[in-house]
Amino acid sequence: MAASPDYYEILGVGHDADAKTIKRAFLKKARTLHPDVNQAPDAERKFKEVNEAYSVLSDERKRSNYDRFGTPDGPGGFGSDYVDMSDIFGGGFGVSDIFESFFGGGATGAAGRAARTRGRDMGITLRVTLEEAAAGCTKTIAYDRLAPCDDCGGSGAADGGHATSCTRCGGTGRVIEVQRTIFGQMQSQSVCPSCGGSGQVIDKPCETCAGQGRAPSRETVEVKVPAGVHSGQSISLRGKGEAGIRAERGGDLVVTIQVEEHGRFERQGDDLFCRVEIDSLEAIVGMTLTVPGILDEEVVEVRVPAGCSFGEQVKVTGYGMPRLGSHARGSLIAIVQVSAPQGLTKRQLGAIREIVGERRAGRAAGSQVGDEGNVGTKRRGFRGRKRR
Repeated sequence: MAASPDYYEILGVGHDADAKTIKRAFLKKARTLHPDVNQAPDAERKFKEVNEAYSVLSDERKRSNYDRFGTPDGPGGFGSDYVDMSDIFGGGFGVSDIFESFFGGGATGAAGRAARTRGRDMGITLRVTLEEAAAGCTKTIAYDRLAPCDDCGGSGAADGGHATSCTRCGGTGRVIEVQRTIFGQMQSQSVCPSCGGSGQVIDKPCETCAGQGRAPSRETVEVKVPAGVHSGQSISLRGKGEAGIRAERGGDLVVTIQVEEHGRFERQGDDLFCRVEIDSLEAIVGMTLTVPGILDEEVVEVRVPAGCSFGEQVKVTGYGMPRLGSHARGSLIAIVQVSAPQGLTKRQLGAIREIVGERRAGRAAGSQVGDEGNVGTKRRGFRGRKRR
């Protein structure tokens, strides 16, 4: 495995740098290397290197592993409760797109994009196992977002700086332009180029966030997944999405749950289906099986009735998935798979042959009585037995 690059050298910080120092170094380099502002052939490659370095050094777990073992994942990787969302928006909307919002979100950005001052909602898909969905779990998610700026407290103003109403738009964030055409005068409304649509200007903007009051940040949040959750259901974390410009309302982080397929159980609603295997002799006399349940250390008794046929379903109530928001549970439904018995001894085979011979002799005798005394039953077409 290739050694990890020197992330401290890439960001230009010492090994004892604190979180704020790392973030400032990252923002300073990212501003100059972002492909939107740097046309150098290697700008995109260097931007990705800086972003990778920041994603490691700004994450406590990754940084600790990197310092001790030379790799962010450490010797054994992370625990199942830790999820790194390297691509927060799922569909290719990652840190590069967060920077596009950062560059275009303040008074100095592009006017068309700067009109939005409230933070957007962010969405992720969180995968959990069926066992985790059954018991409920807590996941720690590491992700990138535009968060309130630490240096200015979200105001966008540096020490001694003040925000005042924009004189050009009168604080509305919009300007009306009048154009003369062959059809007469036409008015159009656009974002104020002076304040970027915020309605305010800052005489001394914060250097870290360029006056926005927000900056790209690597953050962690705990997501509590309730027991019984279904695929497609979502959990909303208020204010954990994109931060608004200059303390405007932030968006939410919407976590959509995806329950992974299981190797032994198939979920249908709150019921769990599984297969149990018995041989034909066991199917004749019936038997009780024990199978592992979906919850930790849970054991379920499946009572297969005598005369059970292949594909018959045996329901065990109360051992399926928990019902969301309730103490009740669905059922475990075992689908019986019947096979020929294996490994029989000579004595066992002899006993079976004897039973088969007796049954054949009995059928033959019954058939003769029917022919002579005309008391036999009429031959009927075969019908599978339906168990009630």
